[in-house]
Amino acid sequence: MSALTIADVERIAALAHLDLTADEKTRFARQLADILDYAQQLQRVNTEGVPATAHMHAAAGMERDDALQPSLSPQQAVANAPDAAVDAGLFRVPRVIGG
Repeated sequence: MSALTIADVERIAALAHLDLTADEKTRFARQLADILDYAQQLQRVNTEGVPATAHMHAAAGMERDDALQPSLSPQQAVANAPDAAVDAGLFRVPRVIGG
């Protein structure tokens, strides 16, 4: 099992600006260790001779033709958006940087 300490979880939480309880820190340490263990298992899988692919369906011809389709007008697109500037056709979103 990967060695992941509470201090590691606290550092990660600080980077994400999260306040965690002691129980959450313990649970997340265990869960993150499990994720890292699984990633290590995947690293041990022999993939020699397996061709690299960008998408699992690319070889099966599952892609559709790119065709022009009608779309919503800007006013229709924002009609149900909370706090939208419908007349301008704009979405309003809360400020996330600076403040």
